[in-house]
Order: sequence, then C-alpha cells, then structure tokens
Amino acid sequence: MPITFVDREGELAFMEELWKRENSFLPIYGRRRVGKTRLVKEFIKDKPAVYHLARNSTYLDNLRDFAGAVLERYPSPFLTPGSFSSFADVFRYLSEKGKILVVIDEFPYLVQSDKRVLSEFQYIVDEVVRASKLHLILVGSSVGMMEEHVLSQKSPLYGRRDGQIRLEPLDFFSSWKLLGVDMEEAVRIYGVTGGVPAYLVLFNRFEDVKRLAFVKHGFLYAEGDFLLSSELREPRVYKLILKAVAEGRTRFNEISTFTGIPRSNLFKYVEVLERLGFLRRETPVTAPPKTKNTRYKIADNYMNFYFRFVERYRDEVELESLDFWGEFLEEYNAYLCGVFEDIARQFLVELNKTKGLPFRFTKLGRWWRKGEEIDIVALNERERRALLVEVKWKDLSVREARGVLKGLERKGELIGLEGWEKSYGLMAKKVKGKERLREDGFLAWDLSDFVELRH
Repeated sequence: MPITFVDREGELAFMEELWKRENSFLPIYGRRRVGKTRLVKEFIKDKPAVYHLARNSTYLDNLRDFAGAVLERYPSPFLTPGSFSSFADVFRYLSEKGKILVVIDEFPYLVQSDKRVLSEFQYIVDEVVRASKLHLILVGSSVGMMEEHVLSQKSPLYGRRDGQIRLEPLDFFSSWKLLGVDMEEAVRIYGVTGGVPAYLVLFNRFEDVKRLAFVKHGFLYAEGDFLLSSELREPRVYKLILKAVAEGRTRFNEISTFTGIPRSNLFKYVEVLERLGFLRRETPVTAPPKTKNTRYKIADNYMNFYFRFVERYRDEVELESLDFWGEFLEEYNAYLCGVFEDIARQFLVELNKTKGLPFRFTKLGRWWRKGEEIDIVALNERERRALLVEVKWKDLSVREARGVLKGLERKGELIGLEGWEKSYGLMAKKVKGKERLREDGFLAWDLSDFVELRH
C-alpha cells in the first residue's frame, strides 16, 4: 500500500527553487524509514528525471543498473548499458539531453562499492553538472556516511552542494493527519512511532502494537537493532547507553555508572548518538550556555519505546507470551507523559506562528533545579515575558487544575525571572471547566484544542 504523502511543504518548496536554476547539486539524508525516497518521487513525478536505487553490490553492477535506467528513459540505437565505463560517461551522455533531474538513492552503497566514487562525483559535479542543465540529488539513509563522505570538509564533494536537506520525522499533527484516528489514539500511536511515516502506516489503532512489536516476526520487534547496526560499528555499546537513558539514567554520571563506560570514553559515544539524532542533550531553558546542569533524552520515539519496552519484554515475546500486557499498558500510560510534553511543545510552536499566545516567544524548553521542575517554559528575552506551562496526560477537574496552577505559580517564583511578566498555563488530556480558568487569566488547553488547531 503506497504511503499517503503529507507535509514536507518546506522541503518541496526548496527543491522547486533549485529546479528553477540552470543546474544544482542537492544531498538529502535522514534516518531510515523517514520518507526520503517518497519525497524525491513526489518531487520528480512531473519532471524529466532518472531515478536509480543503488544496491549493496559492486561498482560495475550499479553502473550497469544506472546506465540501464538512463537508456530506458533516453534511449540510443547505438548504446547498451555495457557501453559505459564509468558514471561520468553516463552523466556526459545525459548532459546532452537537456534539463534533467538525476536521483541516486542510497548513495552510501555506491561509496562502499569503491571509495574512488567520491572523487568521480566531484568531477561529475564540477565538470558535467555545472556545465549543463543537470540537477543531481544524492540520497542516503546512513546519516553518518552522508555527513562524513558528502558533507564534511574531508569529502571531495565538500562545498559543492547548493543546499542540503536532513529529513526529519513528521511532527505530531502531520502524523495525526496521516493516521486518520481520533486525537487520543494518535497520541498513543505517536508514542511508539514518532513521526516516522513507514511506522505510522502500519497502525490502524494502538492495539496493533501487539502484532508489530511484541511478536517475534513483527516489523517493529527487531527494528531498533537494525537501525543501530546499519549506522554504527559498535552497536552493543550504543545500545547500552540508550538502554540507560530509556530507564531513567539521564545525567552523564548516571549513564557512565550504569554502562561501566569511563567518562572520558563516554563523551565520544554520546556525541555520535546526538549527531545521528538518537539522543538529545537538554539544559534548563534559563541556564547559561556553558552550564553543567545537563540531561540526556532519547530523541526518537520509536527508539525510546524499543529500549523502554521491547527490550524489557524480550524474554516473554520469545516464549510467545503476552502475560505482561496489562503491566505494559499501565507503564505505557506513564511513559506517554513525556511523549505528551513533546507534543505540547509542538502545539505551542503552532500557536506561536498564529499569534495564539499572549506574546511571541523566541526560546522554548524545560526548567529544573534542586528537585523542582516546570514542563515547558517559553521566553521572550527582549520583552522580558515568560509563559510557564504544566503538562498532564490525564483528565483534570477544575479543582485539580487549580491545584496544578497554584503549584506552577509557586515554582514561577523560583525560576529567577524577577521583573518579568509571567503567564501560567496548563495542558492535559481533558480540562473540565477550562473556560472558567481562562476567565481567571490562566491559559488552559486539552486535546479538543489540538483538534481545533488543525481545522
């Protein structure tokens, strides 16, 4: 079943701008399953284009496949795929055919087939693309390899691109649109999938997680191992770090103690996980840039779910037992608190665009100090205005909501923003009597407001 295409307006608009030029070179990369191939196919569908999916094979095999795709689109009575001795030959042939988009998907496989490919593509960009009307897009799922071999200063291709797209997962609201379920069910599914389109389309309802993640042959059961093994040389070490963070060891010393990795070695591993988008470093939003008050969070919902639950229940799954299901549902509901906080931030970002808040914020994050925490703090430092928001993944009565807001006002005195104008807000699954809270000067939102935002 083809994946419905949603969102990606910004990426498509940028690609269209490049297409208006005489020629261009654009790398596109991002984690596996995020929709890179779907994006380029959407872009090229009404354009003169050649698409080639590189294989984990030899240089000559890939060359023959690529030449075959070119000749199928732009045939010659005198040539066969075997007529070309290099990719440069094929590009020179194409350069005589006018304005054409050339997409090479999974480019890292081509690099692995022969390291000289990078120098060859330097020549192709410099001497063929720039002297013609060709537009070249190189796509890669290995974030590490694309950054090292295409984007870094060490690469022969460095400085030649006309931009780059690191494709990120869909945001929550685009994911909800793709899922076509009610808002609460969308939150539950998003907690497993994040905004990865290839995962989202596997779900009709949250309970599908049973067959997808808790069955030995389920698509999401071994996906975490596959993602790490395809990116990293020492996946075992990285798995240990992610497991530590998933289980609540969020500070650097705690991760070091749990994993047994010395601090001096741990830095490089954590740095790699951050660069690949699996881990995110967080500091209190009001802290100075060089603060040591840091925490780490798994940035990818699927990987967080995988290490929090799939790894934990692996023995039961291998024995084909679902005796843990009730326990899982209870713990998963608690896990959704963190997921809902991220969604709440996305909601505020959307409101910020539409001027749906008391002021336009320029900084957004969490705050914590000495056991006190505030889920979301939005700041406008120039205007000295702050919005403090607590997030609860449950239904709240008016009395409960007022209690939460009273506690938030108390914490607002500890945050260190003397002389600032502060607003206080609350976000929950459902807030009963939220209109009364708004009349009293508070901000209050629940899932019904999420629905209204997108209608």
